[in-house]
Amino acid sequence: MNKTVLKGVEIYKSYKEGGKKLSVLEGINLEVKEKEIVVILGPSGSGKTTLLHILGGLTPPDSGKVIIDGINLVGLSDAVLSKIRNQKIGFIFQFHQLLPEFTVRENIKLPALISSTKPSTIEHKISSLLSYIGLPTRGDTFPTQLSGGERQRVSVVRALIMDPKIVLADEPSGNLDKENSEKLHKLFLKLNKEKGITFVIATHKEEMKKIGTKVLKLKEKKLFPFT
Repeated sequence: MNKTVLKGVEIYKSYKEGGKKLSVLEGINLEVKEKEIVVILGPSGSGKTTLLHILGGLTPPDSGKVIIDGINLVGLSDAVLSKIRNQKIGFIFQFHQLLPEFTVRENIKLPALISSTKPSTIEHKISSLLSYIGLPTRGDTFPTQLSGGERQRVSVVRALIMDPKIVLADEPSGNLDKENSEKLHKLFLKLNKEKGITFVIATHKEEMKKIGTKVLKLKEKKLFPFT
């Protein structure tokens, strides 16, 4: 039986807006096991991004637990959370978040530099992953020289460079056309099947349910099995 990598327990989150309390998530429970692709479907404004930020230790919940690789993230210091995010969680955002002044290779390298990984080790891994995603000659180019689909694939490599326990992807193909969206979705499947990468993907695109080993729907501030 596959090990549980991520668990959310009774997660609640609200914000203050105009002096009023706006509830976003109410009693979210979620369990993700190794080698799963969990797809969370929901329209814009349903709380998907908030949920992923909480699961990734970027935003604290009002109450509840977020357990990654056996560690409860809630209540930890910023320094400890930063270390856990660096070592155990990969992030992919709708807008690739690549720094335009750095080359592709330098952008991918950033998480490893934070952790003081040996340069020789990381350089070999970058070259290997760039070849894996079909961009073997793009390491010394800048993000502005890449297409939107290529930039997003580079952001996937950056998310994988520290061998995370789990990758959280927030609307990863939301800014891509149909052709590049399909390429990205196939890459997720390939990474899952060939490298055993565990994903949680939040999206409004129902076509992504076909790549999920588990598909959930976020509606009315709660998670339900997709039917």
